[in-house]
Amino acid sequence: MNYLRVVANIKRHPCAILLLAQLLALVLYPFVEDTDSGRIGFGIVGIVVLGVTIRMVERTPFRTWVGVCIALPAIALLLLRMALDLPQLLAWSSALESLFYFYAAGSLIAYMLADRRATTDELFAAAGTFTLLAWAFAYLFLLTQALQPGSFAAAHDPEAPRTWTELMFLSFALLSSTGIGDVVPLRAPARGLASIEMFVGVMYLATVVSRLIGLTLLEQKADVRR
Repeated sequence: MNYLRVVANIKRHPCAILLLAQLLALVLYPFVEDTDSGRIGFGIVGIVVLGVTIRMVERTPFRTWVGVCIALPAIALLLLRMALDLPQLLAWSSALESLFYFYAAGSLIAYMLADRRATTDELFAAAGTFTLLAWAFAYLFLLTQALQPGSFAAAHDPEAPRTWTELMFLSFALLSSTGIGDVVPLRAPARGLASIEMFVGVMYLATVVSRLIGLTLLEQKADVRR
């Protein structure tokens, strides 16, 4: 019975699984990113996250087959990079992963805006969409760095290319409008992307999150009147 209850909760709140998988990846990857096995393990986690995200798209008005067509080449490139150690595939895989995360984020936003009441799953979806957007921009930064080395710098080592963890930290800082930190975009394309991410973060909070808060308050007032 407990097993069936867990499965039922997962089906009822799949967005919570997506959010948990991404947060675990953020916490664990910095400890293993300097080792080959760590990078391979993170690649596997990325594939799992992509698979969970495809499950999210099935619950939205967006077409699932479009997400699958984007995800499958991304997964194939991840596997090739892990198996054959081909760094030249970094730009291609980053572009596809960024595109897929943007598509998944858009699908979840459409799912949240289509409903007239704030459910528990939509609250998880709001947090999961925020992390999807952060991941999408982080991969865009990784693509920019691969195409134009020197796009980002940090005070502790200005000449070295920035790691995925550093670019993810920058992405979260920009999306949440809490600043930049010690990672700074230097070249014009990188600064343009950083400006767009700050705009997206503000608009996401002003439209999607504020709408869910408003729906929640309306439900609470309706319950009090009853």
